[in-house]
Amino acid sequence: MGRRNIEPNSILSHRLILPLVCFASCGLVYALLSAVLANSRGRVSEFGRFVEDGAAAENDGGCCRGIQNLELWGAAVKWGSEFKFNDSQGCCNACKAMCSGKDGPCLCDTWVFCGDRKLCGSKFGECWLKKQKDSLAPERQEGAPPGEVVGWTSGLIFGKGEGIIGLETEYGTLHIKLLPDCAPHSVAYILELLALHHCAGCQFYRAESRGQSWDSEGNHIENAAFGPPYALIQGTLEAQGTTFNKLPVEDCPILRRGSVAWIGSGPEFFISLADHSEWKHEYTVFGSVLPEDMHIAEKITTLPTIADVWNHVNVTVLEKPVPLLLRRIQKSHVDEI
Repeated sequence: MGRRNIEPNSILSHRLILPLVCFASCGLVYALLSAVLANSRGRVSEFGRFVEDGAAAENDGGCCRGIQNLELWGAAVKWGSEFKFNDSQGCCNACKAMCSGKDGPCLCDTWVFCGDRKLCGSKFGECWLKKQKDSLAPERQEGAPPGEVVGWTSGLIFGKGEGIIGLETEYGTLHIKLLPDCAPHSVAYILELLALHHCAGCQFYRAESRGQSWDSEGNHIENAAFGPPYALIQGTLEAQGTTFNKLPVEDCPILRRGSVAWIGSGPEFFISLADHSEWKHEYTVFGSVLPEDMHIAEKITTLPTIADVWNHVNVTVLEKPVPLLLRRIQKSHVDEI
């Protein structure tokens, strides 16, 4: 994806069969060579960024990811000394099972697994399930000696009505459900921004409507082009005066209407106004806008823009960037996605 100039086919019988076999064999060889060459070349995405096809591809569906060498604290609801698994996914799923929403509020929002045999020793396999006082400000275990590597892997689970932040603009607040089980590093960064109580410099600077390519529900219209315009609003989430460290590529599902994803390793991001199956698995998705707030994103695409070209891609840039303010959203919007 482009940045602001800074930077997804009988004797007669034998005589007849032989040409057919040769033709089929040649076709198969051609197809294989084409696939190899296509994968080796990669392509330039609709955002002007070179992308190797298939790089960072992930399966769509549920996630169970955590952050290695991190021990989150909190009140234990399941003691790990008596609760063990062979891998972190089992521990994560155990926490999710206590946060299904069928039995009221989440009983577990944090899982901590010890998966390094050398560092964990007798604690290897322990799975601690915990509950935070504040899920948007999880407690860390402090006090480890300098340079000591922690053998624990920790992850968060946000239940219904939890893990929602607001991107406040003059046109309304976009409520975003964060996805820590799919993009834990990304969500950790967002929570750090949230703790600053400001986001000076955060803004939307590019806006493109769905045009004639997608309907109001984000479905691509048959035989229509895939842009421009590209059905998105793009901005940056980097507070002035803070040091930004590139984020790792995490879960990259097919983009849907409302998906919130990083451009490369951030801090530039975009909100998709349509389903973008043509971009395949290119972007880390760390959140999703609640459906009832998508009209705010659509409103931003109607603001005055200026045509520009980024890396040979036609884009439209807002004449006046729209400032963003990150704010906490306490348990609400229970009908979120």
